[in-house]
Amino acid sequence: MLADNILEMRSITKSFPGVLALRDVSIDVERGSIHAICGENGAGKSTLMKVLSGVYPHGSYDGEIVFDGESVAFKNINDSEDAGVVIIHQELALSPYLSIAENIFLGNERSRFGFIDWNRTNREAAELLARVGLNDNPITRISELGVGKQQLVEIAKALSKKVKLLILDEPTAALNDSDSEHLLDLLRQLQKQGITSIIISHKLNEIKAIADAVTIIRDGRNIETLEMDELLGEDRIIRGMVGRDLESRFPDHEPHVGPELLRIEDWTVHHPIDHDRVVVREANLTVREGEIVGIAGLMGAGRTELAMSVFGHSYGVGISGRVLKRGVEVKTNTVSAAIKAGIAYATEDRKRYGLNLIDDIRHNISASALTSLARMGWVNESREVVVAESYRKSMNIKAPTVEAVTGKLSGGNQQKVVLSKWMYANPDVLILDEPTRGIDVGAKYEIYGIINRLADEGKGVIVISSELPELMGICDRIYTLSEGRITAELSREDATAERLMQHMTQEREKDHL
Repeated sequence: MLADNILEMRSITKSFPGVLALRDVSIDVERGSIHAICGENGAGKSTLMKVLSGVYPHGSYDGEIVFDGESVAFKNINDSEDAGVVIIHQELALSPYLSIAENIFLGNERSRFGFIDWNRTNREAAELLARVGLNDNPITRISELGVGKQQLVEIAKALSKKVKLLILDEPTAALNDSDSEHLLDLLRQLQKQGITSIIISHKLNEIKAIADAVTIIRDGRNIETLEMDELLGEDRIIRGMVGRDLESRFPDHEPHVGPELLRIEDWTVHHPIDHDRVVVREANLTVREGEIVGIAGLMGAGRTELAMSVFGHSYGVGISGRVLKRGVEVKTNTVSAAIKAGIAYATEDRKRYGLNLIDDIRHNISASALTSLARMGWVNESREVVVAESYRKSMNIKAPTVEAVTGKLSGGNQQKVVLSKWMYANPDVLILDEPTRGIDVGAKYEIYGIINRLADEGKGVIVISSELPELMGICDRIYTLSEGRITAELSREDATAERLMQHMTQEREKDHL
């Protein structure tokens, strides 16, 4: 008996200037299933879903789409939503200044006699929030919600549009473990209600846990579709994604640790709005030359706040404490002062703070050290191109030239541009905040190699990550942070997931008792 497919995409080919993004891709999605799509960054996963959802309209690609038994030609995203196809992009499209209810029905307002019916709006929003397991008041502003709750609001918004096929692009990339598990449970509940889901994810353990089938895309081609069962392991999916076996998720590295390079003493940071609230409290940590130091902590523990406050006081007020480099106190109270002191910070939010998305690769890479390219106040553009091109090749940035717009790159390639920018600034200490978030296993391996290379050059590297296996796989030492306090310091040999989690929840458990 043939499967009842809600979606059939046939021979989809999509090109951009200088790039063939999709080559004759075909995919079938069974009705009522959860179908995963995997592939390296730049493989074409998001492009395929944008073709399906009308972001790239009919006529801009070759091939055929059959949805719910009918051939469709979506000219825009409104067409696809009217048919029941709703996409939730990796970058959430919510207005932070509007309420939950206003965001849910934005463009689809509940009105009466030409005026918005706020009672109906809030009532129906509350019903949708209940379906996704969110108990917040519908009049709450989006800016007051964490990323996990915002993701649920996006799904509630999709449910308001009578969704038949829900597409989620990296839905758990920015979520902690508990929020991720809640989201996966919600997808299972929606599946029971007859809603089909397509999920793009690099988290293979989640795909293994939730998907009924997985389609692997590599270099713009669909390689294979695998039915998920207990015998299908992550290594098998990785082999399809990268075209080879990865014997280890982390490259071998022999550390060569030197003398102390950076010391942070009694570092305390207050919240920028609620000045009485202490976000980081009397933190002390050290980094030695050639050492990779990890910082582990749950969401809200103060990891990013610690890093940003050290780097130019970019976060917080009432900051106190000392930063010493090779035993000498240095000023880091402005970004330029921090860079001058040899400290660089690669943000977790590369799209908002790390890159100029409307500019090209060349200008993004040179941005942190333009003075080294300037002569008599003018930038040597030829030299700038040479520098950017060298990083494009050495970092394996997938773009035809350094003139390519950074916003058009995949997430993994954008992250490589961020790293290139700070490597060109030649810092002594590089703080990497979630350096592999939203990046596939192949690109992760490359970035781990880059981190090892930086350490081998004698630089100190601080890695903040929500993935404990990542920290245990690449770091020489790991600090744990809980509610703004450093609660433990563990060597690589002593670090286990259980011990790290115990210290990451230490203050919470203490308060609870």
